Amino acid sequence: MAEHRIDDTTTSGYPSVTLSCARTGVDATVAPSLGMIVCSLRQRGAELLAQRGGLGKYAASGSTMGIPLLHPWANRLSQLSYSVGGRSVSLDARAPRLHRDGQGLPMHGLLGAYPGWQITERCADDRGARLRGEVDFGADAELLAPFPFPHRLELEIALREASLTLTTTLRPSADVAVPISFGFHPYLQLPGVERATWHIEAPVRRRLLLDRRMIPTGKSEAIFIEPGPLDDRSFDDLFTDLADPATFVLGSGGRRIALTFESGYRFAQIYAPQDDAFICFEPMTAPINALVSGDALQCVAPGATYCAAFSIAIA
Repeated sequence: MAEHRIDDTTTSGYPSVTLSCARTGVDATVAPSLGMIVCSLRQRGAELLAQRGGLGKYAASGSTMGIPLLHPWANRLSQLSYSVGGRSVSLDARAPRLHRDGQGLPMHGLLGAYPGWQITERCADDRGARLRGEVDFGADAELLAPFPFPHRLELEIALREASLTLTTTLRPSADVAVPISFGFHPYLQLPGVERATWHIEAPVRRRLLLDRRMIPTGKSEAIFIEPGPLDDRSFDDLFTDLADPATFVLGSGGRRIALTFESGYRFAQIYAPQDDAFICFEPMTAPINALVSGDALQCVAPGATYCAAFSIAIA
């Protein structure tokens, strides 16, 4: 059985926790006090997550890197207000936890670099290394004002040999149903390999068309993404009708990264700008702007739970 460890570490001056497997040479580092972000994933020292501005910039401004959680909405909202379940919400553009894109649209939810996570479990055994944290939305007025749906959110990050799994569980904590619109933004890269030679596979069958603000128009089209070199292709697109399970592949230079939507994710954003050496296969529980449009938006009733998981396997 592979040897697993979990250790306290420091990353860019911030406290972190590193899960590792000695036999496979894979380790993942998490910064619990910065939104439980997975800030590093390495195989024998090679960094597989794009660092972009680094952990310091993420802490200061919410500029994404690594694998950040996007909650309670993934990507954008089309406006500073929404209504769900009879509750109408107006977002304060000056609120400290509200991030906005270059057009002023609410972006990536409220938990970017959020310091209020509490670690509830950390262990390493024959089954792997696991770190579990929880945040209580109902206990923070700065979170409840823009998202008045009390709930507890649990994130388990588990490494087993060469596979990292992130499992998110949401439980309403009041007599109010909670809308589900979260996702993740994994920035994958292949160090030392030219972007043009990266082999990609994307098991998507329908693209939701977006307007110039990157908001769904309500129209869609059938699509097939040809497996093969990334070459000069670029993506910033939203997809549905995914294979089950949906496994997205990035490979080249003797390395293969397979990101699989294990459960709970029905939509995917693929983001691969032509002038950057990374690609994001983003698991999403709902389409962009679902809190405003109501399209494909699910709600979890009090007493029930919603669980979603994805894994990253390295070979």
